[in-house]
Amino acid sequence: VNKTSSAVRLIHIPTNIVVSCQVERSQHQNREVAMRMLKSKLLEIKEREHLDKIEDIKGEQKEIGWGSQIRSYVFMPYTLVKDHRTGYEVGNINAVMDGEIDGFINAYLKQASLENK
Repeated sequence: VNKTSSAVRLIHIPTNIVVSCQVERSQHQNREVAMRMLKSKLLEIKEREHLDKIEDIKGEQKEIGWGSQIRSYVFMPYTLVKDHRTGYEVGNINAVMDGEIDGFINAYLKQASLENK
């Protein structure tokens, strides 16, 4: 019985990934299978890097649950708007509902600048 050595080993030099194949009888077929395996490994690495980059961009996300709100609006029996991140409070709820939120923005920016120091 005649047997041929048709195993193929491919090395991707930039990433140092080694893929070998000896499933088929033909060296050409083994090379095609090894190339498909190498491409899939490179694609997997690229996808993993992309997901890591997306996670870095997103940053830390807090869980949404009870008590995780940013602001509380109390209409009755008294009027109050409180920012839970900064502790800033305003008693004029109608002004806040009309869009006057400069106090909240300034308080948040002030707190953020203090945290960055």
